This record gives sequence, C-alpha cells and structure tokens, in this order.
Amino acid sequence: MSRFKRGGKVDSRAGFRQEKEGCPVPYGLLKSARTSGQLNLSGRGLSEVPQSVWRLNIDPPEEAQQNLSFAGTDRWWEQTDLTKLLLSSNKLETLSEDVRLLPALVVLDIHDNQLRTLPASIGELEHLQKLILSHNQLTELPLELRKLTNLRCLHLQQNLLEQLPEDLGQLCHLEDLDLSNNKLIAIPDSLANLNNLTKLNLSFNSLKSLPPAISEMKNLRLLDCSRNHLESVPPVLAQMALEQLYLRHNKLRFLPELPSCKTLKELHCGNNQIEELDAAHLKHLSALSVLELRDNKVKRLPEEITLLQGLERLDLTNNDISSVPFGLGTLPKLTSLALEGNPLRTIRRELLTKGTSELLKYLRSRIQEQPDGNPKEEPKTAMTLPSQARINVHAIKTLKTLAYSEKQEASIPDDVFDAVSDSPVTNVNFSKNQLTEVPLRVVELKDTLADINLGFNKLSTIPVEFSKLQQLVHVDLRFKAFPDVLYRIVTLETILISNNQVGAIDPVRLKVLDKLSTLDLQNNDIMQVPPELGNCTSLRALMLDGNPFRNPRAAIVAKGTDALLEYLRSRIPT
Repeated sequence: MSRFKRGGKVDSRAGFRQEKEGCPVPYGLLKSARTSGQLNLSGRGLSEVPQSVWRLNIDPPEEAQQNLSFAGTDRWWEQTDLTKLLLSSNKLETLSEDVRLLPALVVLDIHDNQLRTLPASIGELEHLQKLILSHNQLTELPLELRKLTNLRCLHLQQNLLEQLPEDLGQLCHLEDLDLSNNKLIAIPDSLANLNNLTKLNLSFNSLKSLPPAISEMKNLRLLDCSRNHLESVPPVLAQMALEQLYLRHNKLRFLPELPSCKTLKELHCGNNQIEELDAAHLKHLSALSVLELRDNKVKRLPEEITLLQGLERLDLTNNDISSVPFGLGTLPKLTSLALEGNPLRTIRRELLTKGTSELLKYLRSRIQEQPDGNPKEEPKTAMTLPSQARINVHAIKTLKTLAYSEKQEASIPDDVFDAVSDSPVTNVNFSKNQLTEVPLRVVELKDTLADINLGFNKLSTIPVEFSKLQQLVHVDLRFKAFPDVLYRIVTLETILISNNQVGAIDPVRLKVLDKLSTLDLQNNDIMQVPPELGNCTSLRALMLDGNPFRNPRAAIVAKGTDALLEYLRSRIPT
C-alpha cells in the first residue's frame, strides 16, 4: 500500500474563478512571459498565485480585446508556452489544482514558502524536469508525484517528512535528490531503483542505518549522510562508483570499510567517535584526494597513509595523535595538512601555525636526518661568508630550499641569494620578517621555484615581475587586497591568503587559473562572495570561514567545497 496521500476531487470550475482586484503581478511581466516562456514571481509576498498566472497560456491578453493592429513581436496568438515558473520566497500555504493549466512546465520552483500539501494535479506536469520544494512544511507527498517520470531534480530539504513513499523509486530519470533536514528515520529499499541518481543528500535526519540495497545505485557519485545517527556503514558501498562520501557528525567508531573502492575521491568522517585507522582500509582508497577526520579520537596514524599518493587535503584537527609519519612530507599533491588540537610530541606548536608548506618541509627534513638524530650539516670553511652561517646551505643543495625566515629584517641580504649559486631551488621561505616589498632577486629562481612563503611580513603589493615565476605552484601571503599579479600566474595550484584584510576577489580572473585547487581566504573582510566563483570548478578546497558575508550561510559553507561551488553556481543571474 502506497504511503502517498491521494489528492481530493478537482473543482470543475478550476481556473475560471474571478480574479481579485489589484493583481500583485504586473501585466508587463505576464506579457514578457508569453514571449520568453519564463515567469519569476519570487519574493513578492504572495499568499496565493493569481488566476492570470495559471491561465497565462489560455486566455487572450487584454490588447487582443481592443481594436489594435499588432506588430510581429506582439502577436499574442504565437505566444510561447510557460516552461519555467519561479514562486520562491512567498507566503504560499497551498498550491492550486490549477497548476495543471501549465502542462509545458519544465522547471517549478516553490522553495521557501509555507506549503503543507501538494495538489494531486501536479502529476499532470509530465514535462517537469526540476521541482524545488525545499524550505516548506510538507509532511507527506501526493500519490501522483510518481507520474513525473521525466523529473531530473527533486529538492525536498528543510521540510517535515518523517517517511518516504515506496513509489518514489518510480522516478526513474531522477539525477539529483535532496532530502536533507527532514525527520526521516529510514530509507525505503525502492530508492535502489533510481539507477540514474548521481547525487543523494540525506544529511540532517535521524537515520540509524542505510539499506544494503542502496548499492544498486550504480551511478551515484555523491552521498551525504552527515548529521544522522549512523553507527556503521554497509560494506556494499564499495561496490558503487562513489566519488564523495560525507559521514560527518554521526556515531561511527571505525573508518568505513570500503575494499576495492577505486573511485572515492573525498571521504568526510569528522565529528564521530573514530579511535583507530585500519591500515588495511586505507590502502584500498587509492584515488582519495580529501580525507577529513577532524574532531574524532584517533590516537595513531599508520604509515600506510603515505600510500595515498593522490591525497591533497588531510584534516586531523582535534584528535589524540601524538606523532605522524614523516613520510607525509613526501606526498606529492598534499597542499592542506591540519594537525591543530593534537598532543603532538614531535612537532612544535609554533610550526603548526606556519601553514602546510612549512609543515611538510619539516617532515621531509626529518626523513633525511642521520640515525643519531642530528641533522647533516654543511662543513664550515674559511671561505664561508659570515651570513652563510645563518643560511642552511645543506637545505639549498639537498632539499632545494632557500630559507631566511624569522629574522625580523626589512630586506633579504644579497649573500642569501648568492649562496644559491647554481643550485636549483624549488622552495623559498622568507616568512616572519619586516619586508615591505618582495625581493626582486626572487625572479632569478624563476626556472625552478614552485613554492614561496612570504607570510607575516609588511607587504602591501607584489611587483609585476612576480608573474615571471611561471613554475610557481604554491604561494603563502599576507595582504590587505588580493594581489593582482596572482591572477597572471597560470601555474598556481595553491593560494594561502588567510588572516588578512582582503575585501574582494575577481572570480572571472580566478577562473583563468585552471590548475588552482586550493584557495584559502579564511578570516578576511569579504562582505560578498560572488556567485561566479562557482565556475572555478578546478577548486578542491575553498576555505571562506571567518569572513563577514551573510550568504552563503554557514550551513552551506560547512558542506564542503563541491556543495559550496554548486550553491554559488545556482545563484548566478540568468
């Protein structure tokens, strides 16, 4: 027996009731809709939809009743059927059965209203592909919803649904289903019939388990089960082609067992009760680029984590880890490593504040230490310059690193660059000085320099010559404005510019940086996040916390980079 609520009898006079005086929809808007096929009535304070909207493609316009000659552009009888109707952010408590009078609708957006029910006639919109019902007060769905077999996108988040009908599995073409922020305690097995589903959001519900049948969703790429009561995850998930799995804020005690899961790129398990990482589980996650385990009880990080050669972001914040494998420093793609809030014995606290680049360099240096624990030192000779005693020549020659940090100097002495000689340098660290401008001699390293740290200085600009560093991949800066020159370095993969006073970014110019995977803009003065930033699809880690913008909301930012970018794209004006 279906759990769908059956619709009541339809009023035979539907669509013919007298329009109220003072129609809140301007006639010019209706006229334009006849030409474009689109009508946006969002945010107009509507408590009901005027009859003139439902009968838009049935009744002739006012000018047709007058003795007028029509130009080619005003021939109402050649009007376009309405295909897109936006009714979001109004005060609608019900939706009229007259919605059937717009059978050509492809997009119907009624989010952010006060709907408690849906009309049975919604099932007659056989061309509907996108139905947005989020942020309403729906407790059940009509039986006729199952007739919408052309539906691609169904958003039901932020409602009052306690259970899902079995018939939902009949929406065979559905690709995106959002059921987050409801009151669901179980998922019906019939959802396994949604073979075309690529995104399923079940976050912020009361689920205690997932049905094994979910593994039948062979095209599912993103599964979000955050903020539920899950104690385990069925191993059959490994049979799926998942790329992103969100399990944050549950009751997991172990990392999900996902043998042979070769497609998983992101695994988010923060805010659980995980105490142990099984090495056998880790080594199967060969495609993983993001592993997020913050706010757990992990005590030890196995050496096998260094097998994750594609890892770009590793978040272990607020665990019980006392030491980490030095091999982490050799992971070729790791650009974000968060270890704050752990009782680490082998890493000084101040080193954690210097950023990922410095942390990875430190781990690499520990690998190359001699067995007695003392770093190899370059023997001093009578030819050694006085300042070279303060320059780690060994680091230049073996680690390809030029370090002159924490000197509190206003400029970098020439003999620091002279010490490089003909050695190829890939890393430069001039952080924690009093620099007011970038040393121009950095350009001498343009053929090999990939990573430069200029953080904690007094820089206000970057010279245009900086754009000559065409091998540059990572930059760590501190500025009041986003440096214009960075938009010109197309090789950049990482920009760390947190804890500044940056007020704006140019998303159009950022999109040109098609290799940019990490952009850290935390704790700045950004008042508005431009929606076009969503087009920067190369980003794998976009960090915006600690800025004074109001949109997107914190809940959206917390969902991660992909969800954030998707939200921003949805806000781009059309």
